[in-house]
Amino acid sequence: MPALLHDLICRSAARTPDAPALLHKSTTLTYAQLWHQVEACARGLIGLGLSVDERVAVYLPKLPETVIGLFAAAAAGGVFVPVNPILKTEQVAHILRDCNVRVLMTSPDRAALLGDILIACPDLRHVVVVGGETDRLPAAVRRLARTWTELLDGLTGVPHRRIDADMAAILYTSGSTGRPKGVVLSHRNLVAGARSVAEYLENGPQDRLLAVLPLSFDYGLSQSTTAFHVGASLVLMDYLLPRDVVRAVARYGVTGLAAVPPLWNQLAALAWPDEAVASLRYLTNSGGAMPPATTRALRAALPHTRLYLMYGLTEAFRSTYLPPQEIDTRPDSIGKAIPNAEVLVVREDGTECGPGEPGELVHRGALVSLGYWGDEAATAERFRPAPGRPSGLQVPEMAVWSGDQVRRDNDGYLYFIGRKDEMIKTSGYRVSPTEVEEVVYRYGGVAQAVAFGVPHPMLGEAIIVLAQPGQAQVTPAGLLAHCRELLPAYMVPAELRFQEALPRNANGKIDRRALADEYHDFFAAS
Repeated sequence: MPALLHDLICRSAARTPDAPALLHKSTTLTYAQLWHQVEACARGLIGLGLSVDERVAVYLPKLPETVIGLFAAAAAGGVFVPVNPILKTEQVAHILRDCNVRVLMTSPDRAALLGDILIACPDLRHVVVVGGETDRLPAAVRRLARTWTELLDGLTGVPHRRIDADMAAILYTSGSTGRPKGVVLSHRNLVAGARSVAEYLENGPQDRLLAVLPLSFDYGLSQSTTAFHVGASLVLMDYLLPRDVVRAVARYGVTGLAAVPPLWNQLAALAWPDEAVASLRYLTNSGGAMPPATTRALRAALPHTRLYLMYGLTEAFRSTYLPPQEIDTRPDSIGKAIPNAEVLVVREDGTECGPGEPGELVHRGALVSLGYWGDEAATAERFRPAPGRPSGLQVPEMAVWSGDQVRRDNDGYLYFIGRKDEMIKTSGYRVSPTEVEEVVYRYGGVAQAVAFGVPHPMLGEAIIVLAQPGQAQVTPAGLLAHCRELLPAYMVPAELRFQEALPRNANGKIDRRALADEYHDFFAAS
């Protein structure tokens, strides 16, 4: 069995070299071609001087080069950092500096837009430009730049030796204190995740998976690792409209489609062509609860397609799934633990809850990540010894304490209740309210601001911001335009209002929970 992430491609190339591995628009790469390019890119990175565990950021839309760059960084002995292409420059700058990125792979237009930021990244040594030349880049960036072709053709080196416990990736997810945190994943985490997901989805070489989610999202990245583990085909797609997704399913004969509730809500309202109905073997949902009406509409439109409702967190990649045959019986359940994982429901003292008793979801097993990059305090809070393990262990097994409140029924199925912290789950993303508030305060003229999430029929949760103006010239429209300029679309408030006084709790802090309760039905009413 493969031990390292890039072995997934290497072994499939050895078994079925001529099988299609990667499809993008009219381009198809076989497994042999894909592995050849991954090897060439890995040698090129070593030739650039990439050392063991150094970070390679990939800030690109979904292209073959994006996938090649990610797996090549791991094959070289480095660590890949996928950056969501919809992030704005400020968020990208935080990631590049936070994990000391050494090599950045990006497009010419993105490199030009990041110009001053790249110059201010002291650890950055190389910018690899994909899909264009370097001659129009700012002079300071041009000195760091080389083209993708130069990387693959001009430099060679021997990859560093790796084992499955070594770092392979850092995925950034919003943290409860504001700035996104980098979740460090090992080769073992990613390979075990691919094996586990492929097992319960019954994936095989005949499958063709459509990747519509960002590869910076653990759920999106999982589409590639799962496909390559079994020798299936991966179709890359950045869609503009939901109907483009339906058309792609029909065009490529897609058998597996993963999405988050906001996209499923839109897809459920569309007509699915006969070709799509015939080819789709399964759908998966994660990143929030699927509305029952959406589930019914999808099952009516795709009567022969199996629907898997799943729950996961970046810190453990994937945790639970509900088998399709259980949807009618328990449609609001997040299921049971995936293969090769154990999911516990525990009290504050670490003892296990009884049936129906609310507790914190704790995940143990091979998918538990290595912690947060450079954040010892946050790692100590979320990654703690697994409860119920033998007391004689000198090196305790670490588990992920999710912060999510769940309950277990008498049959062992789990149900999500809510979060212990104040994170907002919108459009499949976790958003820190303090990160939104920081951007609001930067506008100037705002005395107080509070962001919180409330239920939304399409987004899961929507972000509301209430601001107390400090200057007369500040307007809600101007403040909202400022947020749109600095925040990615999924973090922009759905509602922004001015309010003279904000409620406070007994400690004198703004009472975010009380506001969330007060506005709970805001979007239901509208």
